Amino acid sequence: MSISSGAALLIVDVQKGLDDPYYGTRNNPDAERRIGDLLAAWRAARQPVLHSQHISLRPQSPLRDGAPGNAFKAEALPIGDEPVFRKHVNSAFIGTNLEAHLRDAGIKELVMAGITTDHCVSSTVRMAANLGFVVTVVDDATATFDRVGPDGIHYSADLMHRAALASLHGEFATVRSARDVLADLWRASSDCA
Repeated sequence: MSISSGAALLIVDVQKGLDDPYYGTRNNPDAERRIGDLLAAWRAARQPVLHSQHISLRPQSPLRDGAPGNAFKAEALPIGDEPVFRKHVNSAFIGTNLEAHLRDAGIKELVMAGITTDHCVSSTVRMAANLGFVVTVVDDATATFDRVGPDGIHYSADLMHRAALASLHGEFATVRSARDVLADLWRASSDCA
């Protein structure tokens, strides 16, 4: 599936607090670089850019409102009038006006990147697909952390990342690399010029 002109880029929860050691070992250290590449290209093509920001309600969370960790990372700072959808749960559609914004703007297609692959990205992708949006997830512009299952088994961040993407691909989204998505964006933008 190729990216069409008018597809919105949604950057999910790329916040400083997710660098806190509390979260453990993370995969894909280049995710923020790829996110920066996507943002630069979307902005240059004058395509819609959206952001979600997780506002934890847990008093000790690095992502709580007012904490330094709640701020966006430098690579993912919103600029100009790019909307920010502040949320308290995993999905950027719950408790926000994201769906209304997309429908009002006539946006039918989303390209998603962010943190974490298996939580907020996955929840947002699943809801978007269930609401009828066409979704692409950028695999190398997402990342997650090690997890321990209820049985005590340790799962590496990379395994969690790949399993989450495998679960999304073909059912809720198309999973592609930043390189392929950027090539499509360039083609779509050139076709409209």
